[in-house]
Amino acid sequence: MPSIKLSVLDLVPLFENKDAAYALGQAAELAQTAERLGFTRYWTAEHHDMPGLACTSPEVLLSHIGARTGRIRIGSGALLLPHYKPLKVAESFHMLASLYPGRVDLGMGRAPGGQAHASMALSGNFIENIAQIPDKLRAITELLEQNYEYDGYPVTARPIPPEPPELWMLGTNSKSAAYAAEFGMGYVFGQFMSDRDGAEVLQSYRNAFKPSPRCPGPRTIVTVGFVCADTEEEARELAAAGMSLFQSNISTEELAALAARKLLAGTPEALTMRLEEMSLQYGVDEFMLVTMIPDYRKRLRSFELLARSMWSSGGLQTQDKERGGFNGR
Repeated sequence: MPSIKLSVLDLVPLFENKDAAYALGQAAELAQTAERLGFTRYWTAEHHDMPGLACTSPEVLLSHIGARTGRIRIGSGALLLPHYKPLKVAESFHMLASLYPGRVDLGMGRAPGGQAHASMALSGNFIENIAQIPDKLRAITELLEQNYEYDGYPVTARPIPPEPPELWMLGTNSKSAAYAAEFGMGYVFGQFMSDRDGAEVLQSYRNAFKPSPRCPGPRTIVTVGFVCADTEEEARELAAAGMSLFQSNISTEELAALAARKLLAGTPEALTMRLEEMSLQYGVDEFMLVTMIPDYRKRLRSFELLARSMWSSGGLQTQDKERGGFNGR
């Protein structure tokens, strides 16, 4: 049986007519719950001018989350690199890594994270910014290794933490996988957003990987959408309700077909078995879970049910089972 690590990706959604302050409070509760259950990481995404999501600045939220947790790794999933200068990115995550040593991940992505006008208001011409991605990735790796120069002069991203952030590239296709391989960083495949063959994309990353001081060998995570409930019927209903928030004007049948492609929905036992199968299929030992159940309590329970099932099967691997694992609370 595969030994699997579970992590959380939080989009920080606004549900139940609650405001952003409430949603951010629920983000902290999700991170604390994930830590108690033995999850490896809590990552939060970045989006701009999207009414249903409350996180525009992962580094600010992560500072809040880090102060309210003690062991779980915290990171961005993803910081949208086209919008930012490498030095500012490195400084922000060096600050986090100095506050929470050995716990910080810098996950980067290439998406705009919002509609065109929001993207332009944030950083100008997005197409031009995308073209700079290789140079930005190179600069960030040099800044984290403290060997960066600008116009021939050394520049250091301060403060210098005891341990630099882990570097990850997130994506849904071979382009992002190629960047991760070229710059010697971990790769996270977003299955919940992709119609690509995940096994093929991950293998392309492994084949092209170039070792780096930070990452001597390829490291992979697969992000999956999931809904876990006591019964199959309830899981399907919750999945459809979550998908309907982002897919309007489509039929119930189309919604069900979309949910089946984009996420796993079922009982704890069924999802445990499916993750174990996917671990072998994709050659990964870590899954990052995201769910858009439009009910905060049921969202937490979905994570709890799956973690309990994984513990019972002996398939859940944590950084610290004795302190971090599910304890029935």
